[in-house]
Formats: sequence, structure tokens, C-alpha cells
Amino acid sequence: MAQNIVWHQQSLTKADRREKNQQHSAVLWFTGLSGSGKSTIANAVAERLFKDGFQTYVLDGDNIRHGLNKDLGFTEEDRKENIRRIGEVSKLFVDSGQFVLTAFISPFREDRESVRSLLKEDEFVEVFVDCPINECEARDPKGLYKKARTGEIPHFTGISSPYEAPTQPEIVLETARFSVEECVDRLIHYLKEKNWI
Repeated sequence: MAQNIVWHQQSLTKADRREKNQQHSAVLWFTGLSGSGKSTIANAVAERLFKDGFQTYVLDGDNIRHGLNKDLGFTEEDRKENIRRIGEVSKLFVDSGQFVLTAFISPFREDRESVRSLLKEDEFVEVFVDCPINECEARDPKGLYKKARTGEIPHFTGISSPYEAPTQPEIVLETARFSVEECVDRLIHYLKEKNWI
């Protein structure tokens, strides 16, 4: 970290923004294999919350790699840096008084816990989008599993790179058993139970 940097306190607080938005703010961290439904569900939840008058923003893995993280590859070191940066950006969204929904494979528990540690206890919700790899591979919406199986994509999570499933996520969405709508309903119910919306 560079020297001579001093944190500048803002005149508006997170509490001020939450009060104006009439909602809690938190990270809904969607993790799971490629093709499990992370982006689909994150966007559907964001849309539902938005229609109900809540402030939301979705950070999607592929989209972030088009800009902020376009300098990163898929080695273990680059994956860790990818998640570190997203964690810092997510923290800013929480401070702005809104829900940020992140859809990243984020394969390593240590990295997800590192993001959790950036936030207060009631500001991080790990959402495990649980889907068996054979189902993800059957869906293969981007054709990535096929390329990974032929060796065209190295370091592919679930094939040539590990995925460490959460051991104690706040919520599990089984996308091979339940529809997108049912998963959205479950997560919205969770937020209502917490009195966050």
C-alpha cells in the first residue's frame, strides 16, 4: 500500500443512505459452478427487489472481467485477486445503502471468507447456488465445459481446477430441483425474515 494516504471521512453515512433508501444494505454473494444459475437468479432477485422499490446492483463475473478485472486470467492467484477486488467494490455498494448481488464462481472458501471479513456481520449473505456438475455440464450455456473437457480452457472450475463448496452458507438454492422463480421466492423470503426489506 502506498504511503501518505489518509482515509477521508464522508459527510453522508451508510445509515443516512439506508434511511433514505428505506432498506438495509448488504452483499448477496452468489457462488457455485459455471452454469449453476448464479447470474440468472441474481438478476431475477435484483429485478424483483427493484420493482418493489429497493436499490440494487448486480456485479456479474463475465461483465467485471470486461472492465475492472480485464487484466486478470484464471490462475489461482488471478482468481484470488479477482475476488479481492470484487469484495472491495461490493463494500462500496453496501456503504451506498443498497443491495449488491455478486454472481461469481468464487471457488475458494478462503477468498469468500476474506470478503465476508471486509463487512459487518449483517452485511454478507453467502448464497450457495447448488447444482450437480453433471447438470451444469448438461446445461453448458456458454459451451465452456465442452472446451474444458477438450483442454481448450485450462484451470476450469470443477474440471481442472477445484471448487470448494460453502460449509455454512446463509442460504442454499438447489437449481436442479427448483425453478428460478422458486429460488427467487426463497431468497426474498429470507430477506423479509431478516427485516431487511
